[in-house]
Order: sequence, then C-alpha cells, then structure tokens
Amino acid sequence: MESGASGSGLDRDARRLLLLRHAKSAWPDGVADHERPLAERGRKAAPLVGEYMAREGVIPSLALVSDARRTQETWALVRNEILSPLICHDCPAIYEASATAILAELRRIEPEFRTVLIVGHNPGLHDLALTLAGSGNAEAMQAIADKYPTGALAVIDFALPSWQAVSPGSGFLERFVKPRSLR
Repeated sequence: MESGASGSGLDRDARRLLLLRHAKSAWPDGVADHERPLAERGRKAAPLVGEYMAREGVIPSLALVSDARRTQETWALVRNEILSPLICHDCPAIYEASATAILAELRRIEPEFRTVLIVGHNPGLHDLALTLAGSGNAEAMQAIADKYPTGALAVIDFALPSWQAVSPGSGFLERFVKPRSLR
C-alpha cells in the first residue's frame, strides 16, 4: 500500500485510484444543485471515511475534487483526518461528468502521482468504477454493482506504468467501503 506523496509502497508500474462519492447532501429550497451543502448525516459520515483512509494507509498523492459545494465540504472533512501531505486541485470538469469525461481527466495526470483520489458524483463515479474494474474482490464487485451510495469509497488498482494506459476492464477492485460499515 502506498502512503504519502512519494509513491512508496506501490510498484513502479502500479497505480491506485480512489473514487469517493460526496457524502449525503441536503436539498434546501431555492438552492442550485451546484451549491447544495452536506446534510447532517453527510457531515458525520465524511470524517469516518477520512479516518478509515488514514488508518488503512489509503492515502492519495493527488486529489481531484469537483467544484460543487457538497464535494468540497466532503473533501474538507476527509482531508482533516489525513495527515500526509498531498496536492489537491479543484476540478470543475468532474461536476455532473460522465464516466468517459472523468476517465479523460484521469488520463491527463502525470505518472509521478501513483495514488489519485477523485471526489465526485453519481452516476459518473459509479459508471467509471464499473467500467474500470475488470476483476476484484467478489464481495466488493457485487456491492458496487448493486449501488454506489453517498460517501462510498472504491479502491481500484492498476498494474500500469501511467494513467494514460488506464482502459476499461484494466483495474482490480481492491475494496469498496460504505460509510454505514464504518460506524
């Protein structure tokens, strides 16, 4: 497992993708979708995911975060639990993006970043996870096929030298974690 920004722990020709759906959001009247905040349940769940990531050593060297309010709030709460240094970029292209569009963003990432976190939205993240995971933990594969709930984290490993080489079915779904299982 990789920890920190250096990429130590992962083979030189390996990549790890972390797909985090924003935590549960609120639906306040008169608020545009892009500006929807987290609900109380989401504010409780996001730190649990961050604690899990820190405890398990599932730490990105780069985070790409949708510029929507609910993803930004999710990332802030997760980030507070991760003590390792990392680079974060707001990525407007991830908001309401299809799996194809998110994959295009992923392929632009420099190979020095071995573990990348994308904080985004459904259905794009769900579709991307299903597209990329050609194999994996059977229980995780079934769980992700059934539903990608808010706050869920997919960990997909690739035996590839660069993000540009990522293609449909080339990943191994290492785990799929739902906030409910962390309580």
